Amino acid sequence: MSPNPLRNIPSVNDLLESPPLRKLVDGLSHNVVVSTVRTVLDEVREEVQTAASEMTLPSVSDLAERIARRIAQREVPLLRPVINATGILLHTGLGRSPLAEEAIEEMAAVARDYASLELDLATGERSRRILAVEELLKELTGAEAALVVNNNAGATMLTLSALAAGREVIVSRGQLIEIGGSYRLPDVMAASGVVLREVGTTNKTRLEDYARAIGERTAALMLVHPSNFVVVGFSAAVGLAELVGLGRREKLPVIHDIGSGALLNFSRFGFHGEPVARESIVAGADIAMFSGDKLLGGPQCGIVVGRKALVEQLERHPIARALRVGKLTLAALAATLRLYRDSEKAQLAIPLLRLLSTSVENLKNRAERLAPQMAAAGVVEQAEVVAGVTYLGGGSVPTQELSTWCVALKPAGISVDRLAAALRSGTPSVVGRVQQDRLLLDLRSVLPRQDTQLIVALEALCKAENGKRKAEYE
Repeated sequence: MSPNPLRNIPSVNDLLESPPLRKLVDGLSHNVVVSTVRTVLDEVREEVQTAASEMTLPSVSDLAERIARRIAQREVPLLRPVINATGILLHTGLGRSPLAEEAIEEMAAVARDYASLELDLATGERSRRILAVEELLKELTGAEAALVVNNNAGATMLTLSALAAGREVIVSRGQLIEIGGSYRLPDVMAASGVVLREVGTTNKTRLEDYARAIGERTAALMLVHPSNFVVVGFSAAVGLAELVGLGRREKLPVIHDIGSGALLNFSRFGFHGEPVARESIVAGADIAMFSGDKLLGGPQCGIVVGRKALVEQLERHPIARALRVGKLTLAALAATLRLYRDSEKAQLAIPLLRLLSTSVENLKNRAERLAPQMAAAGVVEQAEVVAGVTYLGGGSVPTQELSTWCVALKPAGISVDRLAAALRSGTPSVVGRVQQDRLLLDLRSVLPRQDTQLIVALEALCKAENGKRKAEYE
């Protein structure tokens, strides 16, 4: 009878005494190392039991190295910085807009210590956390009051729940939007306890369609900016001013969901058709809602501005507490809003606006400077400077292109998919876009301070690939 191979598997203590794991026990939690050791030993036992024939058991040192690698991989944070070389400035998967340095500094300041979140330092009395940004939002939008929640979907749900639960809200059929993550306006309205009253057709809605739908159960009229699609051709839509006029005559509030939330006119960057929050309030919207982390360039949040009596209804609603934001969001938002007091200062300080303002000549010059350095990397066969187009992303101005310049990498010795994957998982992490068997690194979304990091990433990849080849040779 052959001896049981399971008896030859090293014990937990044997592995813990090996040099690679002894160092990890000293530097990490003992429990973390022991847990991983036991997991790997269970895997080895299963491999032995399922092997079709006798297998050679790994040595203590081999097992220890395997466990050390497993622990090292787990200790790398899943959420970490990325160089966005996709060209998409508001890339949802990459956290949308990066924050201004002023916003980061304010976040760090209130994160490090306690903060006056709900305390009036002058009186010692309890205060409202919205005060941190309310005056700034009123100043920049012209609204009577403001409220901030976790995102614009939350702002929509809170507004509908507080102002129209159990009653009808009239919306054009052409504005029943669906955005990423399965967010569908009809579903949100149903979850808010609101009865959706569709009017018009997919491509044409007129003012009389709204007027005919108004009845005793009508609570509000709602206008939704279709951020992620455009209806062209034989189409017609009711403007905000017209809808406000109808709302005034019928004594109904008008809710305007402007989506991405610009605080300045984006036509200066060549984009047209994006609503501006102040213009919505000036046109008479009773409530306007928009995102803080898209065109505004601040932290993720949903912003509600409008008539004081209505905003106060929202603030008193039970789900307002469930949707409220913390001190870090408020600090970052306040710092970002202060920059908007001077539009030119905002354009220089807020990364999204700075990237949009970068000239194509600047991008081309940077690409021409980087290409030869990238071509020198061992994993790159060719680095070519190419012109291209990209889009803003984040559901904003979906049909309007943005000119750009890229460095197109043709890999040497590996596939383009492997090159893209290796750069994504490397340090620093670089995310580009694969196109026609080349990896494009689009400088439209790369901050100038990150240019040298692109070279560092390629050099690190070369070193890793050389290490793999050496290990395979040995």
